[in-house]
Amino acid sequence: MRFGLAKTVGAVATWALANVAHRPAANFPGKAGLVVDPNLITHLKPRVSEGTIVVVGTNGKTTVTNLLADALEASGKTVACNRTGANLDSGVASALLHARAADWGVFESDELWLAKIVPQLQPDFVVLLNLFRDQLDRAGEIDHVQQRIAEALASSPDTVLVYNADDPFCQAIADRSTNERRPFGISEDLGLPQNKVADSGLCQACDAELDYAWRQYGQLGSYRCPRCGFARVEPTYRACGVQLDGRGVTFNVLRHGTTVGRVVTSLTGAYMAYNLLATCAAADCCNIPFECVGRAIRAFAPENGRLQAYRIGGRNALLNLAKNPVGLNQNLRIVADAPGPAAVAFFINDKEADGHDVSWLWDVDFEELAAVDDLAVFAGGIRRNDLQVRLKYAGINAALVDGARDFARKAACAKPGADLFLIANYTALPGVKAELDEMAHDEGAFVAVAHDAEPPAARAHVRDAEAPTRGQTASPASHLRPHAKLTIVHLYPELLNLYGDGGNVTILADRARRRGIDVEVVRATRAELVDFSRADIVFLGGGPDRKQRAASQSLLEQAAALRDYVEDDGVLLAICGGFQILGRTWLLGDEAVPGLGVLDIETKRAEGGSHNRLVGNVALESPLAKAPVVGYENHAGRTFLGPRCEPFGRVINRHGKGNNGQDGLDGARYRNVVATYLHGPLLAKNPEVADWLIEQALIRRFSKEGLPVTPLDGLDDSAERAANAFMCAKLGIRTE
Repeated sequence: MRFGLAKTVGAVATWALANVAHRPAANFPGKAGLVVDPNLITHLKPRVSEGTIVVVGTNGKTTVTNLLADALEASGKTVACNRTGANLDSGVASALLHARAADWGVFESDELWLAKIVPQLQPDFVVLLNLFRDQLDRAGEIDHVQQRIAEALASSPDTVLVYNADDPFCQAIADRSTNERRPFGISEDLGLPQNKVADSGLCQACDAELDYAWRQYGQLGSYRCPRCGFARVEPTYRACGVQLDGRGVTFNVLRHGTTVGRVVTSLTGAYMAYNLLATCAAADCCNIPFECVGRAIRAFAPENGRLQAYRIGGRNALLNLAKNPVGLNQNLRIVADAPGPAAVAFFINDKEADGHDVSWLWDVDFEELAAVDDLAVFAGGIRRNDLQVRLKYAGINAALVDGARDFARKAACAKPGADLFLIANYTALPGVKAELDEMAHDEGAFVAVAHDAEPPAARAHVRDAEAPTRGQTASPASHLRPHAKLTIVHLYPELLNLYGDGGNVTILADRARRRGIDVEVVRATRAELVDFSRADIVFLGGGPDRKQRAASQSLLEQAAALRDYVEDDGVLLAICGGFQILGRTWLLGDEAVPGLGVLDIETKRAEGGSHNRLVGNVALESPLAKAPVVGYENHAGRTFLGPRCEPFGRVINRHGKGNNGQDGLDGARYRNVVATYLHGPLLAKNPEVADWLIEQALIRRFSKEGLPVTPLDGLDDSAERAANAFMCAKLGIRTE
């Protein structure tokens, strides 16, 4: 009876959405049906007669799901599929409700929802593409995502796991699984330039540093642990003879060393090579003839905003999704490889599906675009102000835009004839796509509007080759000696950079250099002892439990030297996990361990354990800034101040939880130490705090030389102030 009623509810919901609300019925029918019958997916599974595939991973799920469905249909099969990317259990249920009957089911699944979908569906295959840091405020650390995927596989022991052996995160899941496994990978070095941040450099079994024979991008590559032997296995399916260029991707597919076929496509990017290889591997597991797979790949013309091509105003335009650092970095390569003049707009929202925390923007290598000639850059979306600040510190003066149409107009003035690239995250993508669809159907009207735009105003906001970029100096500050120099020590950036924390170092260095101050940034690794006598500013970020554990021993060995530096009025900025480590005790997972003893603070476990987190936007009143100090918090520990510490700030009107969710305080101050739970990073929207740190470092440095220091010269902080004002307005805080 429940099943029958659920089908009826789903049918009514589908009809109402299509005929009354005129909206797609991708989620709601299944959601309503699951309320009536929680086992709806189990009861609907018999509608699929031959087999089911579930595709999961951080990046590429929708592309691989659609390609697999296309390949099955090319082989003459009927397919039930959630093609639009509705990847919760409700999306799978909706697809099955709409299918009635099909030979195969191919379903995309969100990583965390796999543990709800797989037990009901009991699929023949799970295709695991990759795991990257993504939406930390929603999904948590990768260890948590791995655990959920492992639980899903354990609930369906007959499911075959087809996985990316080049990803140590995926390999670790395979190693702990009892399911049959069929790995795939690229068995040669593609010679790609590496990004500054990768999610994993540590062994998934023993936390030693992994040795890489080569890296492709992120943590993907050929790896081996020198201590315990954890390693990339030899793939069942290999891509060989890979060629990547502006014309597309080509490679041979081998199964157990025997060539299965050759992939040729105009789709581009190293990440696309992995997507296509995963498609070929899964299709072969399902006994789909390779000629059908090749035909599906050659005919693939996305219309869902993922690598979707348009012709706008006589120019080529490309729309794509990017929602995390690795995905956006791969998109930057596509833009940088454009053969002629180009204009790119990034659209970043912060809605529930996107993750409210946009700190990940600081782990994207936007600096690569600053070196590209004949390029105009624009920032859009709800969090366009934060994006504009990030681009500013990458050496790019980006104009703000109000959507795709506004971008196309301004780009037509700034870069006539340029190719257009539009890169958007989850909830920004549909609106951008809708505008592009309209413009593509009304090209003549668009061209007329474009010629009416104001070229000087548009060009004024586009990157100016004459303007100072990151690492260059503006006019020297009159009150400083010509040889003024600061040394910034960044402690363990390879381990402690969970929330774009390294952006704080970028901001400090840039703001000093723009005042004519010479800056040296020392990236101190855990393999070396730090000479704190050379330091003027020390930065300590936070990291996931695995990496904080790896860093803790080295930090404890240098605790005395760090305490001496602090007592000598050395400037120290610590964020999140770095804040906790400075105390008497701190949390390593759920275990309380000795801290560095720099601050009179203690961090305790929350009731309910590490899943009981304090998460959200924060605004503080702080003595270090006239404007509200704004940022984002995401921590499980509850930190309490001792009498020798002052708070960094006080939470404004309950806009944030602070150190412990009880006393309304955030962070700690002691001498020239600033510690806080605010990341994002902290200094991006709070330039007054950055300048306080620089000024204290100069006072200390010059006092040792017997020289006076006057206040710092002002800088143009209009972008930073706009980002701060946006967040204050979002929180309902009045500012002058």
